[in-house]
Formats: sequence, structure tokens, C-alpha cells
Amino acid sequence: MDKPLVAILSGAGISTDSGIPDYRGPNGLWQRDPEAQKLVTYEYYMGAPEIRRRSWQMRRRNRTLQAEPNAAHRAVAGLERAGVPVRVITQNVDGLHQLAGMPARKVLELHGTARAVVCTGCQAKAPMEDALARVAAGEEDPPCLECGGILKSATVMFGERLDPAVLGEAIAITKACQVFIAVGTSLQVQPAAGLAGLAADHGARLIIVNAEPTPYDDQADEVVREPIGTALPELLGKIAG
Repeated sequence: MDKPLVAILSGAGISTDSGIPDYRGPNGLWQRDPEAQKLVTYEYYMGAPEIRRRSWQMRRRNRTLQAEPNAAHRAVAGLERAGVPVRVITQNVDGLHQLAGMPARKVLELHGTARAVVCTGCQAKAPMEDALARVAAGEEDPPCLECGGILKSATVMFGERLDPAVLGEAIAITKACQVFIAVGTSLQVQPAAGLAGLAADHGARLIIVNAEPTPYDDQADEVVREPIGTALPELLGKIAG
């Protein structure tokens, strides 16, 4: 019997066990420090060197690049290794699904990646670690080495749209899958949140694993409120058979 195509939409909650704070939870960064939003808002970032300097210092303090995959990330990679067709659609920018062993081509990063920088002028990409090393060496707002343009994290900032090709692929996978698992996401940020409803509309079994209620709970076939680090491996273990 053919194994079902499983689509996994992952949000910040899957990475909190790796020491990466969420942004929208009760103790999330945006709740604690609304000013921090300016540092990741495209208009402010492009318009003010001071915002960019503060953004680079925030990236230096950010623990994302030091984080390691946790049991939930490893369980997703394990499901793929077990021969189940899996596609990950992630709202996270931490790259932990790939570090846990998911093939990069099977991970769609809706909001980009914090592991690279991109030039807003010529679109050249470079490793984030290289740019941070330049900041540590005294460059407060390092320009693009190719064209001298403004560098930014290769993440989707507030005020930027998602990559239409990545979003299009995410929609296609959502429509085609038999099982759709939303894990660690509040399902409040569109268009990612709408994928849960789209999956249900196309006949997928919708499973939501999240500590807080979401707007799509009433459409779900199953809602799991247990801690993700134990609940997801157990759930995926059953699917792997």
C-alpha cells in the first residue's frame, strides 16, 4: 500500500526546545519589545543606517546560528528516512530541519533563512557568519562585497512579500497531501495559516499540534496540546508504522 504524502507546516513552537524564542507567544519577543519589530521591518531597515547598525548587533546576539535540532526536528527527518513521502513547509528561518537531516529540496522556507545574507541591490547571497565576522571586526553596517549595496538577512522582513515561487510550491503540496500536520504555529499569520484550511478543503487529514488554540482547530481531525518534543515523535512514529 502506498504511503500517504505528509505535509508538515512548522512554526516557532517546534524550535523553542532548541533555545530559539518564539515571537508571538505570551512571552514572545514582539510582546516584550515592540521596538524590536522596527529592526526587521524593510522600510525602517532600508531608510535608516542606525536601524541597520542595531539590526546587525541583534543578529550577533541571536542564538539561532548556534542552535541544534531537537527531538521534534529529528522525528520529522526520521519519518522521511522511513520512506514516507514528506514535505516540510516552515515559517522558521533557523535551518534546523535541514540540520536534523531533512534534504534541503524537501524543505520550503516560507520566510527565508537567517543563515544567509542577501544584497538588496544585486541580490548576491553570502553566509550570515561571514557578514557577522565583518561586524565583529568593526564594520557596523557591512556593504555588499559585490556591488556595495545594502545587505540584509535572507529572511522575509515585515513589509516584504513572500517568494511567489516558494509559496506556489507550498500551495501545490498542500493540495496534494493526504496528511497535513501544523506544528508549533499559531496559524494566525497569512498566507501560511491559510494552508491548514486549504489542506482540509482538499480532503487531507488535518492534525494540529500546538500549545495554544488556533483559528483552525474546529477544522482539524485531531488537535494535540501535549509538548511538541514528545507529542510529535509519537505522532510521526504512528504514521511511519
